[in-house]
Amino acid sequence: MNDVKQYMQQLGAQAREASRTLRRVSTAQKNAALQAIADEIARKRETLQAENARDLEAGRANGLDVALLDRLELSDKVIDTMIDGLKQIAQLPDLVGEITDMRMRPSGIQVGKMRVPLGVVGIIYESRPNVTVDAAALCLKSGNAAILRGGSEAIHSNRALAECIRTGVEQAGLPSATVQVVETTDRAAVGELITMPEYVDVIIPRGGKGLIERISRDARVPVIKHLDGICHVYIDRDADVDKAIKVAFNAKTQRYGVCNAMETLLVDDDIAATVLPPLAKLYAEKGVELRGCERTRAIIDAKPATEEDWASEYLGPILSIRVVDDVDAAMDHIAQYSSGHTESIITENFTTARRFLAEVDSSSVMVNASTRFADGFEYGLGAEIGISTDKFHARGPVGLEGLTSQKWIVLGDGTIRE
Repeated sequence: MNDVKQYMQQLGAQAREASRTLRRVSTAQKNAALQAIADEIARKRETLQAENARDLEAGRANGLDVALLDRLELSDKVIDTMIDGLKQIAQLPDLVGEITDMRMRPSGIQVGKMRVPLGVVGIIYESRPNVTVDAAALCLKSGNAAILRGGSEAIHSNRALAECIRTGVEQAGLPSATVQVVETTDRAAVGELITMPEYVDVIIPRGGKGLIERISRDARVPVIKHLDGICHVYIDRDADVDKAIKVAFNAKTQRYGVCNAMETLLVDDDIAATVLPPLAKLYAEKGVELRGCERTRAIIDAKPATEEDWASEYLGPILSIRVVDDVDAAMDHIAQYSSGHTESIITENFTTARRFLAEVDSSSVMVNASTRFADGFEYGLGAEIGISTDKFHARGPVGLEGLTSQKWIVLGDGTIRE
């Protein structure tokens, strides 16, 4: 335990020192590092896949299910996507150093804001080794040093990727500690990482609910996170039926195991008999199990929904459906059961849509669009490090801007306060 503590303290001290250097690094140098990492990953493709094969073999021996093994695999497609992602992030505008809102005060000083890195970002994640590269790239471009702790099931893949990242940043003249991957699989390393406020400025956990609950409970460092993705679509009485069917079907079935998939469908009583039967047929064709309230079950075939269903993130082909009296009842349901991730209303009524946008308190609120759009890439952020349902600093998809902050700057000319 003492060895782990000493190791993590060393990583923290090195990251803090690297973060100071990164404050003065040019955009061109950061972009050169991203390109060098991309080139190194392309060059080491066979090595990466050989190390990944060790993780896959161990995963099969340890009984990892097919979905986890799929996330773990560094296929040619995944590697190509990592390389493309690095190049895309290199092309994004650099926000660091941007000065906004400069204005002259009566005293003679000019006051404004400058965008700056957060400093040292600790990222804790499971399964997907490609997160190692995504996280490294976003932190580097936003001028942050990063300490990355992946899951033990991907240790060989992550070590190999860490070597590619280290080579790339050093080729660009950046400190090797710009991005550090924790090499021990000892779980005590996580406990140390989240309790080092002297070295780490923010923690971002990516993984299952159990991991995020533990991090949120035990951390002494600010955490950017979301626990659940209990997302709702509400079909209003003034909805276009064709739009409603298309959006509600896509929001549930386009992909199941993601945090922005719809888990509960709310339908206004005035339109329920029109829209639910064709939707139920489409869901049946996809093998989606329906669980509904009494009014829902009077219209379509569904299992009885329980109180637990309304508060469940299924991450699979299950959908709970409730028929409600009106938009107020829909918003009441969302206020009680939503995890604050993403909600959508389907309506042609401008006034109702505006009310929904203003009154629903989630990180993303939509009109006539699938909840599956709640994603950094789809929002034009280029990439994301995760989704935040917190209300301070970053909310919703966290991209480059979410990995920065602002500080006040003041310009004077020997100006004194009278």
